[in-house]
Amino acid sequence: MAKKRANGEGNIRKRKDGRWEGRYTVGYSEAGKPVMKNVLAKTQKECREKLKKAMEEAGRTSPAKNNEYTVEQWCTLWFENYARPSIRETTAAYYRNYIEKHIVPGIGKIRLKKLTTLDLQKFYNKLKEGGRVKRYEEMTDLSLSSKTVRGLHIMLKQCLEQAVQEGLIPQNPAARCKLPPKEKREMQVIPPEKIGAYLKAAEEHGVLPMFYLELATGLRRGELTALLWSDLDVKASTLSVSKSALRISGEVKVNPPKTQNSVRTICLSRETVDLLIREHRKHPFSPYMFPSPVTGEMYGPDCIGHLHKTLLKKAGIEEKVRFHDLRHTFATLALQSGVDAKTVSSILGHYSTSFTLDVYAHTTKDMQREAAEKIGTLLAQAV
Repeated sequence: MAKKRANGEGNIRKRKDGRWEGRYTVGYSEAGKPVMKNVLAKTQKECREKLKKAMEEAGRTSPAKNNEYTVEQWCTLWFENYARPSIRETTAAYYRNYIEKHIVPGIGKIRLKKLTTLDLQKFYNKLKEGGRVKRYEEMTDLSLSSKTVRGLHIMLKQCLEQAVQEGLIPQNPAARCKLPPKEKREMQVIPPEKIGAYLKAAEEHGVLPMFYLELATGLRRGELTALLWSDLDVKASTLSVSKSALRISGEVKVNPPKTQNSVRTICLSRETVDLLIREHRKHPFSPYMFPSPVTGEMYGPDCIGHLHKTLLKKAGIEEKVRFHDLRHTFATLALQSGVDAKTVSSILGHYSTSFTLDVYAHTTKDMQREAAEKIGTLLAQAV
């Protein structure tokens, strides 16, 4: 059946026969699998109304009204019926992982009505200490990052808030939990004196245009790999950024960017445009700006990360620089070169200049110190 779900209107889709179908969960089998039912209608509006009525009716007769749901059952029901229809595919993948890898084995068997703040607090603390899934034998550090614990909490808080709205629990036990503090990772950049060696390594590896463009614009990894030749306006020397590639369940997919600010047009130097033109001549019939030499298709975002590590090693750069740090390298160099924060913010696709200033506070602080020294020298000379 051809899926076509109405945004934010529940689990609704349009079938090939032209009718609208709404699906909802009415309970669980003895094996713990969700039991689904559906409603059919000629129009989307009618389907939405029938689905709402059916879910309300199911609520009066389902174990939910008797508070028989376990945390696992309610999280699964909430995810399928309330969350997934209205969130991005990447977010849905995160939520599914939170539920399957952490919530189900951790607190899944607890009855929803008996779940307490203390249960959740112990759960979060345990995750922080050793909640990572051991993927290989040599893996010793199993502590989960504060970012992951906080992300899981945000999802679980929404899930339990819906349970409050449904009258399943009197209050949200996640509302009073103490979360681990945000971890501010120290920013790393390629030292300016080593950029030449890095680009030389890229040239020897046959990928200079791609990594030159990255250092010239600070594109996100997915934005870089999703670029098409048609995104480049040669005459105007501009690049249109309107999509991002990511790998979901082993498959590379292209989606719109996460925020509207990420859709932007970037001005390029003439040198950058000429480099891209020469690159395009190598594969004139490919729609991709940087097709994989192996498949001829789009590079996988993870492949770009592996290439980056190869270039670091080849260039003799010992600093632990992630691919994302090339974005930081661009921003730092731009700010230090006198480009104003608002311009840098628009190139990076940040939602506000204040966010850019916050991220690069260390750089702007150094610039302020340098400005203070210059002004101080001028005043001293005047005196």
